[in-house]
Amino acid sequence: MAAVSSAFSVQGLNFYYGQNRILSNVSLEIQPRQVTALIGPSGCGKSTFLRCLNRMNDTIASARVEGTILLNGKDIYTETMDVVNLRQRVGMVFQKPNPFPQSIYDNVAFGPRVMGMNVNLDRVVRESLERAALWDDVKDDLKADALSLALGQQQRLCIARVIAVQPEVILMDESTSALDPIATLRIEELIAELKRDYTIVIVTHNMQQAARISDQTGFFWLGELVEFRDTNSMFTNPRNEITEAYLTGRMG
Repeated sequence: MAAVSSAFSVQGLNFYYGQNRILSNVSLEIQPRQVTALIGPSGCGKSTFLRCLNRMNDTIASARVEGTILLNGKDIYTETMDVVNLRQRVGMVFQKPNPFPQSIYDNVAFGPRVMGMNVNLDRVVRESLERAALWDDVKDDLKADALSLALGQQQRLCIARVIAVQPEVILMDESTSALDPIATLRIEELIAELKRDYTIVIVTHNMQQAARISDQTGFFWLGELVEFRDTNSMFTNPRNEITEAYLTGRMG
């Protein structure tokens, strides 16, 4: 049994689509209140792994998981695990901003309303928007259509929507790849602020981004976790030849 001090403890994870094995024997410890970056070429399994952490792959009929994923010491793949509760605790921000076609206010209030949370909605909306560094941009018109916001603002709104349900972990799957450099910088600054209170796991193709904002980095290659260690050591002194070849642009 791994130490409960880890936010996530993953041991011997294999993931299949039908007969095709996508992830092979992945094991790692994700520390609380740190940013963990997952890097590697397209199709290497990093986004599939991310979706294993809140069981989003369950929606695929042919998906099958072997191994263990513990969230604060509890196995998330037991029959007694409430998947709705799990996805409240482990929220996700996707590659493209996906605000609902509703007002800014209703986007943030959506989760607490649906989950029947006994909270002051006005306070939750304001605090969530403040945490997402969006409040000053929208406070004068919370009834505005969320789709009228710029892309970077829409992505911060999606982060506020996740924060509103009081998660423990925030997963981000290429969450800045559709944004311009200025909006990307704002999201990176936001991630640095959010890790004070949340465990954050990001998938990124941008190795410079991983080097800038993460504490730990995992390198995936052909469905295997080739190397996982603190980010500075990974980028300055990789242990594996494949890792070094990928980081220097000679492979991938």
